Amino acid sequence: MPTAPEDLRRFLTSMHPYDALDDEALDTLVPQFVVRTLPAGAAVYDIGAPLEGLHVVQSGQVEIRDGNGVVVSLLGPRNSFGERGLTRDGLAATSARTLEETVLLLLPVYAFDALVRDHAAAARFFDRSRAARPQRSDLARSRIETLMTTRLLTLSADATVQEAAQVMAAHRVSSICITEGAALKGILTLRDVSGKVVADGLPYDTPVSRVMTADPLSLPPSAIGSDVLHMMMERHIGHVPVTEGGRLVGMVTQTDLTRFQAVSSAGLVAEIAGAATPAEMARVTARIPQLLIQLVAGGNRHEVVTRLITDVADTVTRRLLALAEARFGPAPVPWLWLACGSQGRQEQTGVSDQDNCLFIDNAATDDDLAYFARLAKYVCDGLDEAGYFHCPGDMMATNPRWCQRVGTWRQYFARWITRPDPEAQMLASVMFDLRPIGGTVSLFADLQAETLEAASRNSIFVSHMIANSLKHTPPLGLLRGFATIRTGEHKNSLDLKHNGVVPVVDLARIHALQGRLPAVNTRARLDAAIAAGSLSGRGGQDLIDAYDLIAEIRLEHQARLVKRGDKPDNYLAPADLSDFERSHLRDAFVVIKSMQSAMGHGRGMPG
Repeated sequence: MPTAPEDLRRFLTSMHPYDALDDEALDTLVPQFVVRTLPAGAAVYDIGAPLEGLHVVQSGQVEIRDGNGVVVSLLGPRNSFGERGLTRDGLAATSARTLEETVLLLLPVYAFDALVRDHAAAARFFDRSRAARPQRSDLARSRIETLMTTRLLTLSADATVQEAAQVMAAHRVSSICITEGAALKGILTLRDVSGKVVADGLPYDTPVSRVMTADPLSLPPSAIGSDVLHMMMERHIGHVPVTEGGRLVGMVTQTDLTRFQAVSSAGLVAEIAGAATPAEMARVTARIPQLLIQLVAGGNRHEVVTRLITDVADTVTRRLLALAEARFGPAPVPWLWLACGSQGRQEQTGVSDQDNCLFIDNAATDDDLAYFARLAKYVCDGLDEAGYFHCPGDMMATNPRWCQRVGTWRQYFARWITRPDPEAQMLASVMFDLRPIGGTVSLFADLQAETLEAASRNSIFVSHMIANSLKHTPPLGLLRGFATIRTGEHKNSLDLKHNGVVPVVDLARIHALQGRLPAVNTRARLDAAIAAGSLSGRGGQDLIDAYDLIAEIRLEHQARLVKRGDKPDNYLAPADLSDFERSHLRDAFVVIKSMQSAMGHGRGMPG
């Protein structure tokens, strides 16, 4: 058993991150390790105990358990543990116990802190968040609250167009907002003045209310810059108001965006918005894999990459809806097209089928339903032709079950909540991720609020939903670190979707349900749960960190496949990862398993 300094040095430099340290750093570091030999069954530390420092297993085995006594990891030689929390509150969030005689190398807290402070390789290894990708101030990364103009020019609806034109001329701007108090009622642009007033010969004392764009499209301050650009490209507008809680807080114009670029994704959106056929759209969406490569290579975070890719799918859907109405005539009653699944959560990657449904006004007749059946077929077939393949589970608006009046949808949700059998659990999981894409949004707003309230109050339904969410577990193997797929085409690989991303998606959905949180995006749900206090700040941030790591490794894997000329998938062989990535991926899975265990033990699981 190596205990001499030269043997200890040889052992450490055979593993990351110590192999990246120079001789001088190693000369300082190696003597600071304390060698501890523990018998089988010895406690290394218990939950809540102060962490002494970083532990490295030199020989033997150590079992890690969470707060519910569930084994979350079994560590062998060359594995490290105990670093999580060293720079936070310094208390252990798990317990560690030896299973056989074990030799541990202990690096005290002060030495560990110095290691990660003074050496970038160690900082990257022990905290992936410190290994941030190259930072760029680009449109895709920037929230529009950093881009918008807050010095707003406003007029009331009874002001004249001449007054509005004079104000715009005096301030050399191209638009003015029409408000009632702090509420946005409309927007008037120079194009409106020339096209609606001058061209039509209207008198200059015409009220702005006659020619303004009433109830204009707007975005919240939390939207990202590319949301603005995509909206401008698709809707052919040059001004986007920014509102929060109905209040006007800012304005973004094309001029505001000149120093920002999101050319690739915005270019696709612009081409799709002008496409005349599904075939034309297919030629555009065929470039999405290349977009994925560019976005990943450009250092964009996973939530930005998936948002931009989902924007393309949203635009394809809305364009197909417009083409359908042009072909079949205007809809006889109000309707709303919604996406669920990854599109609903704005989390699409390079692998996407379609999941969607139609809400139809209760006034619809049976003949009206036949119209919407034709519309749904046109849109779903068009999505399929554009690369968003028909859902294998038939969760599409072409299925009459998912093309119904609002009253029928209200009955669906009520039945799923009051009788949560396995099918109801599955359907509720899908339908709680609904997001409006095109049509009359108000058809869904009240139903969403009612459903969240009813679901959160039904403890039996919540318990069944929790049970259903725990069916997808992280691929942790007690002996070899990972439990890979054992047979078939993807043997010896990890399913980063169903065993990595989906468990976090499910946990976030439960927190949204319990907290009546309307957010649909997974990361937004976790942030909202932390803000609402239903998820602890530390536990929530750990879960977000774990989700971020898995999602980014998944996207990097898909981008590598595309570069090789292969189709992107979710199956990754651990051997394709560096030691650094394997170590942190394992830690991420441990966090998720711990959060699942806490959810399962603390919420009254059904027997």
